[in-house]
This record gives sequence, C-alpha cells and structure tokens, in this order.
Amino acid sequence: MIGRYTSFMTRVVKRKKQSTPKPPPLPDHVQAIYQKAANGHLLEQVLWGKILLNSVFVPPDPAQAYIWFSIAAQTNYGPAHNMLGRCHHFGWGTDKDLSKAAHHYAAAAAVGDEWGRYNLAIMHMRGLGMPRDLPTAFQLFHTGAHHGHAKSMNIMARFYEEGWVVKKNQASAFDWYRRSAESGDYRGCHNHATILVEQGQLEQALHWWQKALPDATSDILLAMNRTLASYDHPVARSVLKATQERLQTLLHKPEQTSEHSDFGLSA
Repeated sequence: MIGRYTSFMTRVVKRKKQSTPKPPPLPDHVQAIYQKAANGHLLEQVLWGKILLNSVFVPPDPAQAYIWFSIAAQTNYGPAHNMLGRCHHFGWGTDKDLSKAAHHYAAAAAVGDEWGRYNLAIMHMRGLGMPRDLPTAFQLFHTGAHHGHAKSMNIMARFYEEGWVVKKNQASAFDWYRRSAESGDYRGCHNHATILVEQGQLEQALHWWQKALPDATSDILLAMNRTLASYDHPVARSVLKATQERLQTLLHKPEQTSEHSDFGLSA
C-alpha cells in the first residue's frame, strides 16, 4: 500500500512539475494548506483541491484539483471520494460520468462522510445515473438528518410534507424544517420561514429569511421576493430590498453549479 502510494505521488509530482506554472505568492493561511497537502495531510489535500477548483488565490485548475482529490482518496478518505464524485458529476477536471460519481459518493458514504451520503441520496432521488429510487433516497437522507446534516434534514422534511414513500406527517415536516434552519441550511431557513408566515408569525419568519439571505441561490431568492412583496411591513420591506440586491448581484455574476458551495468541508 505504501509503495503504491509513494509511486502514485512520484508520478503526480512529475506531472505537476511538467504541466503546472509556478503559482503566484499565496497568503500565509493558503500556503500553510498547500504545505500540509504536499506533506500528505488528507484534509489539506482536499482543501487544496477545492482551492484549485474555485478560489481567488490561484487560477482555476480543475485537472490538478482532481489529482489532489485522487491522492487523498488512495487512503479511502471520505471527503476525497465525495469530491471525486462531484468532479465526475459535473465534469470538473475529468469526464462527466454519473456512474463514476455515484461510485465515489457511495464510497464516501460507506466511511461515514455525510456530504457523500447526501449527494448519493440526491442521485437516487432524481434518477441520475441510475433508476429513480425514492425509498433508498429517503433512507440516506434519514441517516444524514439523524447525524446532524442540515441539508438532509431539509429534504427529509419534504418527504414528510409531500408523503413521498412515507405517510404524510406535517408535524414531522415542520420540525425537521426548523431543525434544518437552526443548523444553518438556507433552504431550511426559507422553508421554515414559509411555514411560520402561514401560521401568522411574520416577525419570526422575517428573522429566518434574513438568515437565508447570505447563501441563498436565485431560486430561493425569487421565492422570497414573491412572498415579501406582499407585506406592507418595515422589516419585510428591508428584507425585500436586500433580497432584490442579492438577485441583482447574482445576475451579474454567474451562479455556481448547483450545490457548488455544498460539497462538503464548507461550505
């Protein structure tokens, strides 16, 4: 195992020397990540790969990011398998191959990585690279939710709200939306706020919409915009203005690929 890893590292180093230009000076904290990655620290290898995917510190280099994720995955490190799954899912630095994406997500989930479990559940739920399988998706979301994964909580709540493969249970749905919001998921914040406002608790709803604002994607912002526009309330008007400003910012800045900020170690 050690011999194969050393040989793999040697090939990677040679390839990097041949194909990678000398990087610009890095801030100390980013340089520290790179040094630890080069010295074999698994977490930093994944973090450095993420920096190469999407960072202001170095030019994007998805192919090199894929190599660093592959290095860390040699030791069956869950977050590395999750990121290899993302690479194959969206074609970052390698071929787009949903079956390979599912393979790596499953490998991540098998060693307890909740982002890998979540991403595998999404593939089962949507039928990506495999037949649609809502019961398996629900079980994966259920496990992740009970392990504290905020996004899994939000989608499991939707299963209860809609009655997908489980009996409809509004109380459970509302509880899991609340727990997702309290755990920091912007979609959970929006869904929890929507329920609160339907229950006549506008002040509390506005609090959670404000929590959703910094990370919300355009679909959530548009939904917030539609709802907030109907309220003649000073705080609602303030949140509406902030929502519209965020939407304008996203219009002038291409939004990251779906769930790009949710691929783990984040987020």
